[in-house]
Amino acid sequence: MTAKTLSLRDAALALAVVAVWGVNFVVIRVALDALPPLLLAALRFTFVLLPAVFFLPRPATSWGNLAAYGVFIGVGQFGILFIAMNGMISPGLASLVVQMQVFFTIGLSMHRQKEKLAVHQMLALAMAIAGIGVIMAHTGGSGGHTTTVLGLALAIIASFCWAVANQVSREAGPVNMLSYVIWASLFSVPPLFALSFIREGWPAISSGITHAGWGTWAAVIWQSVGNTMFGYAVWAWLLSRYPAATVSPMSLLVPVFGMGAASLFLGESLEAWKIVAALLVLGGLGLNLLWGRRKLAVTPPLEQP
Repeated sequence: MTAKTLSLRDAALALAVVAVWGVNFVVIRVALDALPPLLLAALRFTFVLLPAVFFLPRPATSWGNLAAYGVFIGVGQFGILFIAMNGMISPGLASLVVQMQVFFTIGLSMHRQKEKLAVHQMLALAMAIAGIGVIMAHTGGSGGHTTTVLGLALAIIASFCWAVANQVSREAGPVNMLSYVIWASLFSVPPLFALSFIREGWPAISSGITHAGWGTWAAVIWQSVGNTMFGYAVWAWLLSRYPAATVSPMSLLVPVFGMGAASLFLGESLEAWKIVAALLVLGGLGLNLLWGRRKLAVTPPLEQP
């Protein structure tokens, strides 16, 4: 990896990926208007799994590793996040809060390596926590874009599950990561369908599928093909050509696209406190990503919601 800066073409590709990842929070909200959250997550991973699993070989890692990743990413990250976004946290704020996975990923990695936080990492974490505090201070109220304490807590739990999945994927070793995500979906789909049946019930499942229009199915396909297949494949390709320090900072734009798309397409207001919270969280993330050379190597996020 000798290149230090992205070429114009590759910068455009990276921008396209983060735009898809950011706008996807609006797509999720649209799909949730018709489908129960756990069913939506189950369908998302069904279309990730099929038919691609028949064309890509199983990655050279253990079934246990694939199972752990599938459960944490499928049920832990997306199942919980979709429940939170079903009326408990706005799409724009959800796109911001889940980026806390960066700090959880760092914490898990440092715990395993018995390392301590550097000064800049402590400052970055303090800024991000302050941003979450601003959001917490503005929970409640009424309206279609209300954020509740429970919704915020669920989004943070989802980001923690994402971080655990990152740690699991690191332990898989050097594998084809697109194939890895697809085969791990074998262990995402069954528990998501089972939990949907238990928590949401067959009447809700049947009604959701019956009343889902072309827009709903397009939203599901967007998440599976656009968000995962296109986004993940291109991101992994970029990481194979450039140092992680060159590519990873682009992910800071995901909440920018997420909050912008939520405001443009869903009418989610951008009050001053949301901008302050975003500046604090993104400032913390930026400080952590851009502060010189770190001794701790953190795997870049595998997949955005």
